[in-house]
Amino acid sequence: MGVNPVTSAQNRRTPLIAGNWKMNLDHLQAVATVQKLHWTLKDAGHEGDSVEVAVFPPFTDIRSVQTLIDADKIPFALGAQDLSAHDSGAYTGEVSGAFLSKLNVGYVIIGHSERREYHREDDAVVNAKVKAALKHGLVPVICVGETAEDLEKFGASAVPAGQLEKALEGVPASADIVVAYEPVWAIGSGQAATPAQAQDVCAALRGVLAKVLDEDAAARTRVLYGGSVKSGNIASFMREPDVDGALVGGASLVVDEFAAIVRFQKHVGV
Repeated sequence: MGVNPVTSAQNRRTPLIAGNWKMNLDHLQAVATVQKLHWTLKDAGHEGDSVEVAVFPPFTDIRSVQTLIDADKIPFALGAQDLSAHDSGAYTGEVSGAFLSKLNVGYVIIGHSERREYHREDDAVVNAKVKAALKHGLVPVICVGETAEDLEKFGASAVPAGQLEKALEGVPASADIVVAYEPVWAIGSGQAATPAQAQDVCAALRGVLAKVLDEDAAARTRVLYGGSVKSGNIASFMREPDVDGALVGGASLVVDEFAAIVRFQKHVGV
């Protein structure tokens, strides 16, 4: 019997639990939070090689968090919440991927629903930012998702699949990327998608990766779920074959809760 490359690769994709702090925590609070998270996971016996942990603080916190991670050899990846499509120039208030790479930032969130809604970032801007991230050696965490209106009008996967396809235009198949499915109707609502809903859309997104890039890219790329993720539901999502982790919002600000999410493998039945 042949082996499905996507199914077999799922066992090789290291789960990624990413905490998007949004516009919360100053640099002093950020340092305290990362220290406490590290101690909490260490005390709980968490093995860092089984689940990758990434934190995405505001821009003003990045240098402080980077210094702490490097000095204390904390096994967390560092991410940024956005970047400019431009390398440098007269772009007041923007932050270049070149600057982020100098701070050992590994990941950058691109196309988050809040950027799309409040800053009117369209698919072309998202695509330009994905390319900018890759140019500077950053791994883009490409966010896609549908509103409640989109869900009713087009179904669950049509809008996020279309967003991903446009975000990947001109991106080489060898690119290291992460995809995050965040149903807009679930973010901050307390009402998460069901594991089955998340699986269906994540599987469709993996299909887009295979179509636009190639089968190998689809098999190795991690697809995350985000939207009212908490310790009480993370295990059920992580049982799904195409869900490789979570992009966590509000719960990532509560150290004990986020640590419990990271330790989903310890939950009963996982």
